[in-house]
Amino acid sequence: MNPDDAFERCLSLLYQAALDDAGWPGATALIEEAVGAGGNGLAVVGGVDGDVRLHFARYLRRGESGQAEAREYYRDYHADNEMMPRLRRHPHGLLVRVPELYTEDELKTSPGYNEGMRLLGSRNGLHVRFDGPDGLWIVWGLGDPVGGGDWESDRLRLVERLMPHVHRAVLIRQALAAADALGSGLSGLLDNDRIGVVQLDRGGNVLAANGPALEILRHGDGLTDGDGALRASALADDERLQTLLGRALPDLWGEAPAGGSMTVRRPSGRAQLALHVSPVGDPAADFGSRRAAVLVLVVDPERRPRIDPVRVAAVLGLTASEARAAALLAEGRSVLEIAAMTDWQASYVRRLLKRIYRKQGVSGQVSLVPRVLALEALPRD
Repeated sequence: MNPDDAFERCLSLLYQAALDDAGWPGATALIEEAVGAGGNGLAVVGGVDGDVRLHFARYLRRGESGQAEAREYYRDYHADNEMMPRLRRHPHGLLVRVPELYTEDELKTSPGYNEGMRLLGSRNGLHVRFDGPDGLWIVWGLGDPVGGGDWESDRLRLVERLMPHVHRAVLIRQALAAADALGSGLSGLLDNDRIGVVQLDRGGNVLAANGPALEILRHGDGLTDGDGALRASALADDERLQTLLGRALPDLWGEAPAGGSMTVRRPSGRAQLALHVSPVGDPAADFGSRRAAVLVLVVDPERRPRIDPVRVAAVLGLTASEARAAALLAEGRSVLEIAAMTDWQASYVRRLLKRIYRKQGVSGQVSLVPRVLALEALPRD
């Protein structure tokens, strides 16, 4: 497969997978085929200091689930695997070969490397770490080269070209999940009231926008659409935005459309907006019709659900402090943000959360937050 053709095909599937999780196995299977890898894994990890906590993990081989192997690895090897703290300190977006994360002695003696990575088929695999929201970090890994041997330089270059787009797809999925918009589809997103959505046609003109986005555009607070095109209020931001949109808009004779992310300052001085730009659809299959070609997700950090801690305490049987911490966590606040808002020490917040997890019989944030959010659906009486 020609590297440029492979890149464009992988890119198209990745951005489809960003909006529809059913597309992820197909996208990663094509990536494995293009780069010659025997599997791939994605993990979202959090924690502080030596506490490495798994929030999400998925392992696939040629589009088929490898969750049994992943479950065994995370159960028996993940906690003591020497590579994890080193990978955490590894620079954002820098590709590294798995053996480079171990010392010479560890390559001979480490169970994490010799047994755990063998189980995943990744003793000579590739890993990259990306920064994620709220202090989380994202790890994307590829399995050993098919047929053994070392990585060919042209395949390494293809992996490096794809890496920022894999990162972007995960960020878009996380933004949609935070807005309870997973599985909404392109048109369904316009009905969502927790995340701003702007759709642009193939000419870059605003085709549709939902309520949260219209509110921002109407006030011109960071974004405007006065001439029918989406623009940022600040000149420097607008230059970056137009570059992003230009890359995402279809060009039948150029490179495959690609997405990107950025922040936008607001004249009001309020928290900056986060924008995720993603191409949608097949530009060659619409016969030039006026349809959505680019999706812009507008994330306003201040537009978060407000949870009543008194209600949380009453329903879940928590103390006032525990309920306040649980409510802020469910609003999307990180440990450091909770500490700053409450004048508590970050270490105290972590102790509170561990106590809450123990009381509720859950393993962590991923299980606790839906339980707290579900209280809003209960009758007030």
